[in-house]
Amino acid sequence: MARKTATMDPGPDAPAGAVPGLERLPAGPALFAGRRTELAALRAAAVRPASGRCPVLVLAGRPGSGRTALAVRFARTGAADFPDGVLFARLSAPDGSRVAPARAARLLLEQLDPEAVVPLPGAVEDGREEPGCVALRGALAGRRVLLVLDDVRDAGQLWPLLPEESGCLVLATTAGPLTGIEDIDPVILGGLDRRASGELLADLVGGTRISCDPVGAADLAEACGSRPAALRLMAGWLRGNPEVAVADAARELHRVVEEEPAEKKPAGKKPAEKPVEKPVEKPVGTKGAAPEPAAAEAEEPATGAHGWVRPAPEPAEPVPVPDNDPLIGAFTLLHRTLPPVQARMLRALTLAPAQIADARTASALVGCPAPEAAATLAALAERELLGEEAPAADGTARYRVPGRLHPRLVRLREREDRPAETELARARLLERLVRLTEAARALLDPGAGPAPDPLPAALRLRSAEHARLWLLGEREVLLGAVADAIGQGDLDGSAGRLVTALLRTLPLAGAAAPADLYRLHELVRTVAERHGRPRRASAALLNLGDLQAAAGRWEQAAGHYRAALEHARTADDEPLCARALEGAAGCHRALGDAVRAADWYGRALGLRQSLGDQAAEARLLARVAEAHTAQRRFEEADREYRAALAVLRRIGDERGREAVAAALADLRERVDGGW
Repeated sequence: MARKTATMDPGPDAPAGAVPGLERLPAGPALFAGRRTELAALRAAAVRPASGRCPVLVLAGRPGSGRTALAVRFARTGAADFPDGVLFARLSAPDGSRVAPARAARLLLEQLDPEAVVPLPGAVEDGREEPGCVALRGALAGRRVLLVLDDVRDAGQLWPLLPEESGCLVLATTAGPLTGIEDIDPVILGGLDRRASGELLADLVGGTRISCDPVGAADLAEACGSRPAALRLMAGWLRGNPEVAVADAARELHRVVEEEPAEKKPAGKKPAEKPVEKPVEKPVGTKGAAPEPAAAEAEEPATGAHGWVRPAPEPAEPVPVPDNDPLIGAFTLLHRTLPPVQARMLRALTLAPAQIADARTASALVGCPAPEAAATLAALAERELLGEEAPAADGTARYRVPGRLHPRLVRLREREDRPAETELARARLLERLVRLTEAARALLDPGAGPAPDPLPAALRLRSAEHARLWLLGEREVLLGAVADAIGQGDLDGSAGRLVTALLRTLPLAGAAAPADLYRLHELVRTVAERHGRPRRASAALLNLGDLQAAAGRWEQAAGHYRAALEHARTADDEPLCARALEGAAGCHRALGDAVRAADWYGRALGLRQSLGDQAAEARLLARVAEAHTAQRRFEEADREYRAALAVLRRIGDERGREAVAAALADLRERVDGGW
């Protein structure tokens, strides 16, 4: 058995619940060895005067160097200095794709204030002025908050998120230098020192086994590059092979690392060139400016708010883990010893949205009972192959595929699993999420319709409160699952059912922010246009226009209404045409363009009259009258108001008749007064 006595930083964690947001941080490894020097360097930099601006700390290290674990440790031990909370966001997906600053800002803003109104995304040339980023910086004003931004790819991601509040602190982790933002003095992570490496191995493998062969332990640490992730994987391999000597483990790792490039060569093809890594490592615990790029910028970077220097555009390619890296060698050794059930689960988790899974989603991916999936997930985490995430809102344990292992696992899945099996796993996941979402809707609104077929007991949502917590905790997973499926385009039926279920259910849980609804209706539009369904595409565009109009973005809303009109005409759907015309007219009215408003209202009026919709006819007559009034065409306005009164009298709408009569009386009084 491994001892749980690894040397840790002596600083105490913040008391549980004392600082909001600590529960959102990744769980991190149970054993945290070494890194005293680097932790001290971060603490010293955190108290450095920031010239009236928010201090920015950068923690740089290669994949597997333990930069995220150290950032979480720093946050937990220093959270008491930030009474307004700790915010956490990843700026890279496990597959290496770049998370847009606007998306990260939205997640951070919701953590800061769950009731905050998150602006709809906007296409702005200057990323710092994107509505979500502006809203985040405004919400941080006057607060003392620690922002932990993990796996930042480039300075262009970080710059729009920097607060203008000097009481805040930003800690960013990255695999390469972040050039272009001034006053950043990164703490560079190399390998662990010899003592810390030995202590970590002793606690993970067993003290006696390591102490009996200190030379073999030192050789193994050297073979791992003293990187924590590789050491943990090799410790997991040694625990599963108790008959293997520690010295033999080092030799076995060397052998696998040397074999790895040859194993990757496709038959008949020239081997790929080894990626060139950026030089980020320095001696352990040292600080210094990030390396300068090879070609200097020709122009001085622009200065932003509070003197921040806007970074010039730069490539945002992820720093790869080469095939002959000790980290990949350690993973290969450990993966070869996995039972088939665990290996299959690990490969399948690369299909999970954001590579985050609990027993419900994992069981759907591999087609096994939820208790069995939960045990397999825990076993993989114990072998250091999965990271533990913060539990879901309902307390369910969640796990994540580490980004450093994701590309290799995808390759293994593509090699080991048939395409039909992969598609079936994705389909099972979508259907599971549809059933869970519909079950949540039935609990939150029992009178809305017949309840769906009950789920197995281990998957069941027990109450309305449990359903609400599940929706709040899994909202991003649900939205990500829909986006992934529709992006691939082969499971539009299941994805469409999930979109419909989410549109019905999220508002019941108070989890339907306008930005979420916008994303969902965009996905509906994508599927409808892909399958040549103009009526459904028009309805989605109308909903998008309504969301933009509610946010006061009239020009964008008008564009959606015009696109909806084209689709409605293709479908020969006059009610949808009238709805789109009226929406566009309202946008021109809000923009102060009375001439265009009168034209679009008039076209909508003609359609409503042909359809015999008298209530809409009366409403549009009043709108046309208002547009005429704005153009000082008082006689035409008077005539339209009187026509509206006649229609309202016919249909018996007394309240509407009183409102229009008051507007007509006001118009006549103003005209008589010389208006």
